[in-house]
Amino acid sequence: MALRPAWSGYLKLSLVTCAVELTNVVTHAEEVSFHILNRKTGNRVKRLYVDALSGKPLDEGDEVKGYEVAKDEFLHIEEEDIEAVQIESSHTLSLDGFVDKSSIEQIYLDTPYYVTPADKVSEEAFAVIRDALADKKMAGLARIVLYRRERPVLIEPRGKGMVLTTLRYGDTVRQPGSIFADIEAGKLDDEMVDMAEHIIDKHMGKFDPSDFRDRYEEGLLELVRAKKAGKAPRKTKAEPKPSNVVNLFDALKKSLSSQDETAKPAKPSKAASPKRGKASARKRKSA
Repeated sequence: MALRPAWSGYLKLSLVTCAVELTNVVTHAEEVSFHILNRKTGNRVKRLYVDALSGKPLDEGDEVKGYEVAKDEFLHIEEEDIEAVQIESSHTLSLDGFVDKSSIEQIYLDTPYYVTPADKVSEEAFAVIRDALADKKMAGLARIVLYRRERPVLIEPRGKGMVLTTLRYGDTVRQPGSIFADIEAGKLDDEMVDMAEHIIDKHMGKFDPSDFRDRYEEGLLELVRAKKAGKAPRKTKAEPKPSNVVNLFDALKKSLSSQDETAKPAKPSKAASPKRGKASARKRKSA
């Protein structure tokens, strides 16, 4: 079954235009989900809109959106009224700026979508825009109306297609300074930082998404299988919660010792990193 596009419209670079579709990158098809049932009958239940004052259920078609203009005073907004609000970005992704993606902080990146040509006629123009971005190592900036909100987006080439990532507005993102302001910047022991760096070095590798799995989801599936087989669900012992480190130096030494039990790496040569402590101190002081 063909995937239903999340959005259909046009991609535009100056006078070059092609029809495109957006497809969700993330799928939730395999997630465990539960229905709400009537415990007594075992039947599924459904939600009903009820009048807040009378408590009576609404008849089908009686629901209408309302915009509050004063206390308990609402303006009725019909679906066709909303559908009539159309701007360029409702149907066209117009590339009006280009940036290096690395220049955009991660906190502004929101939801990714795959971008593909919508038909055979659009494939050539799509490929021209894609390859031009790839050759320049740039990503395009545009705007899109998605789920009844206009959002800034970033479009970049990826293989034979492209990826669009919605961006968060600046005034919706809390700046790190307002959150990190109370963290005290004290002087650190260079030896402790070196030990922490050594722990990091021991675990360095390449990101492989297949290395990660949803262990909580697996626990839910195990619960469902046990219930289905008429067995008592296996009770798992909760992992003990970690406590704050009392002696940081000892904790780091123990961490290194536990790693060295499985693999004993050669000690790094002092010549390989001359004046390590002073350089680290200067670096942290400037930071």
